[in-house]
Amino acid sequence: MADPSPRDALITGIGLVSCLGEGLDAHWAALDDPTGFRPVVDEAGFAPWPVHPIAKLDLDRQIPKKGDQRQMEAWQRIGTYAAGLALEDAGVKGDAGLLGRMDMIVAAGGGERDYAADAAILSALPRAADPGALLNERLMSDLRPTLLLAQLSNLLAGNISVVHGVVGSSKTFMGEEAAGADAVRIAAARIAAGQGELFLVGGSYNAQRPDVLLHFEMGGKLWRHPYLPVWARQDAGGGMVLGSLGCFLVIESRAHARARGKAGRARIAHVATDRSRRAPGEAAANAARQWAALPGPLDAAAVISGASGAAPATAEEAAFLAAQGLPVRAAATALGHALEPAFPAGVALASMAVEKGRLFGPLEAAERIMPGALRQAVVTGWGNWRGEAMALVLPAD
Repeated sequence: MADPSPRDALITGIGLVSCLGEGLDAHWAALDDPTGFRPVVDEAGFAPWPVHPIAKLDLDRQIPKKGDQRQMEAWQRIGTYAAGLALEDAGVKGDAGLLGRMDMIVAAGGGERDYAADAAILSALPRAADPGALLNERLMSDLRPTLLLAQLSNLLAGNISVVHGVVGSSKTFMGEEAAGADAVRIAAARIAAGQGELFLVGGSYNAQRPDVLLHFEMGGKLWRHPYLPVWARQDAGGGMVLGSLGCFLVIESRAHARARGKAGRARIAHVATDRSRRAPGEAAANAARQWAALPGPLDAAAVISGASGAAPATAEEAAFLAAQGLPVRAAATALGHALEPAFPAGVALASMAVEKGRLFGPLEAAERIMPGALRQAVVTGWGNWRGEAMALVLPAD
């Protein structure tokens, strides 16, 4: 591997909230439980679809003003909370000088919907003589302007700026899994090019929403049976189990971290993103090119897979990873699939494992124990529909 460089992209802060709890200690304890991993799943609340619910959060800890909490939707509260954890972990929370020049790249979908209006429209459409005219009429009359504003994807970045004072440049990407991967890639690339020193990168997802479950069910993407982990679902046709999740990373140049006396948790050595039309073998071909471009030989390495569970992409990724011969962990088995923040969350899990120097235990029977030390973690992120990404996470030193 290359010698340390002042332009290395170090992860100096991680904020993670999911069904497993909040913060790094809670996640590691759940993932590496010596008695075996136990998934946290709600199989009744949205039956027939199991969902990984967000853990109970004391919002006052990271969003102290009740007014701020009330004006946010659930996905914004989750993301703003996770961002606060990341800033706290990096030692920059409340530092106006650093926050004033911290750049932010957020991956986000649209906001939540008016379920009553949606239900009324969906019920009326099959009986309408002119469905198109009915749809236009109801959309104009039923949806309030404030709802449209609340659905804006860049509101998460705005809330983080208001609550935490992150007021450097801000970009919001949309595009499901690929948005989160590109957010990480661009932050690392800007650091390498000297176009930034300090970034807050990540996103959030609320899976406990009837509208998103309807959306993915209409596409035939969801798992609608008793819960099974990611790899085990493939024998029954595959499917996603969505998870509510927030993940933010503080990524900064080695030079900047050194100047403020901060050690990194891990280093992002390489990030690649691509997409294909998903003809058979195309996603694997992209992954093969990304794997070949990873810097240096892989030694004492494992894979943190972002496989969603959806077919046929997950089966294709499983075959590709089996050919590489490394231990694999499917992050979505533990966290649920969270779309935009799924790739940052995979990087977070990889960073924790690399920092500790060992891989957490298998999450299901198809995954094998890694008895030795861990020095490198490859993070994959195959979207449920489009987008293939890969990162290499190394120790910070």
